[in-house]
Amino acid sequence: MPNISDLIETYLKKLLEKSQNGYIEIQRNELANEFNCAPSQINYVLSTRFTTSHGFIVESRRGGGGYVRIAKVPLDNVKEWLKEFYNLVGDEVSQNAATAILQRLLNEKAITKREYNIMKAAVDRAVLKLELPWRDKLRAQILKAMITALVCDK
Repeated sequence: MPNISDLIETYLKKLLEKSQNGYIEIQRNELANEFNCAPSQINYVLSTRFTTSHGFIVESRRGGGGYVRIAKVPLDNVKEWLKEFYNLVGDEVSQNAATAILQRLLNEKAITKREYNIMKAAVDRAVLKLELPWRDKLRAQILKAMITALVCDK
């Protein structure tokens, strides 16, 4: 059975798919009321599942007429987009962030499911048996090498 975060994420993604202008605007409190949860639950979903590495931009305006705007980042040029992910990785990357980047590559069909599984296995903490921060540094180097290979292939 899906948890409340999964339900909220799915709901927001369906709204985005139906959106004519590529973004949605929601009222945090109204959404919390709809799902019978605290507004902090909505914040949690937005901050963990609608990040840049997941391919979203979230803007928030507080106050009486406040809203949250969620937009999916368009990917017109795959090569430029892969370069952007290369920069996003930086010098260190957590397993969660790396998985999010790989999931986005898969969702956008920049890689196959098989490539996703291979890449995900290569950056898994069970394979990179080092202490932090060295593990995150090595994961970043491996992920950047794989992204470079993708850019050269496109």
